[in-house]
Amino acid sequence: MKKFSWKINHISTNTNARTGEIITPHGKIKTPAFIFCATKAALKSFSTIQAKENNTQIILSNTYHLMLQPGSELIAKHGGLHNFINWKGPMLTDSGGFQIFSLGHGSVADEIKGRSSVKRNKSLLSINEEGSLFQSYIDGSFKLLSPEKSIEVQRDIGADLILVFDECTPFHVDKSYTDISMKRSHRWAIRSLNRFNLDLKYKAGFGSSGEQKLYGIIQGGIYEDLREESIDFNLNKIDNFGIAIGGSLGSSKDEMYKVVNYTALKLGNKHPIHLLGIGDPNDIWTLVKSGIDTFDCVSPTRLARHGSALIKGKKGKLNIKNKLFSEDLLPIDKDCNCPTCLNYSLAYLHHLFKADELLGLQLITSHNIYFMNNLMNIIRNAIDNDNLEQAEKQWFS
Repeated sequence: MKKFSWKINHISTNTNARTGEIITPHGKIKTPAFIFCATKAALKSFSTIQAKENNTQIILSNTYHLMLQPGSELIAKHGGLHNFINWKGPMLTDSGGFQIFSLGHGSVADEIKGRSSVKRNKSLLSINEEGSLFQSYIDGSFKLLSPEKSIEVQRDIGADLILVFDECTPFHVDKSYTDISMKRSHRWAIRSLNRFNLDLKYKAGFGSSGEQKLYGIIQGGIYEDLREESIDFNLNKIDNFGIAIGGSLGSSKDEMYKVVNYTALKLGNKHPIHLLGIGDPNDIWTLVKSGIDTFDCVSPTRLARHGSALIKGKKGKLNIKNKLFSEDLLPIDKDCNCPTCLNYSLAYLHHLFKADELLGLQLITSHNIYFMNNLMNIIRNAIDNDNLEQAEKQWFS
């Protein structure tokens, strides 16, 4: 069986962009890579077989949702999520911390767009040293998600790469609370690691699908001194295979770029670096230059479900539902080799959405997944050939 490893193949001469390889028991991930979200054990309207055919390397599922439905025990009986959903490649699971954040504070989009007035619903959510108490959307019962529970569920799920349990600190809290939250996340990380290393249902470091590796998470919000403290904790006080950048990244794109760049540069080259919840191609072109190795986001499949097809250029996407395309005989992109662009016109796709046909969602999802994988391949090649900036200009021209 393959063992875990991480190596950097090439670092750009002009930026901190790098190509590399993450080896897992279920296969290799060429980086930089995009991780698609199969949040509830499914890519919306798209099978894992189709995902593989569209060059997908790795997918992500979520502890919070799978704990509630269908339950991690059922997944474990299948020999893990790989078998449950028929996915043969690498897999990552989110610890559930982000979903707790969403329950209390809304989405990352609310943060980046400055919609920071959302207040936590105390009847729905409380966070203390033990963990996060929330109300199940399945049956209304109250559940406690602790570091230990998160790791136990993730070991049942059996993903190759798993995350420590954390609190995703929102933008609109002050520095004092950000500091308190960060230190609590550090204590939760130690508890996560301790549970991961126990011989219980599985032997230490293993889950239902075999060996696993743990990612730590950098917190600290927009404050450089707090980020510095969290970086020191993750590099020197806890044993991680990889490191994710989490928490609030600010209320604007510029602030996000600053936070990520500062953090990634301090992390160096020892670990693969994952950026949680970012998937806009514009952001990816910018943030690979900071040394980010993997990204995840629901946006490519979510946009597809709303009729938006991703395209190159400054515009970034086409609204297929626009009447402008009702008689357009061209594909989304004549240079794209995805099954959708090779076989269907914009007029047909427009018709499917107007007729509320599910096939429309599937075809746009297919395009968007292929598009993102092709984007990452172009970026990898450009880094290896030291022409990343030229490739970026060509992409947006």
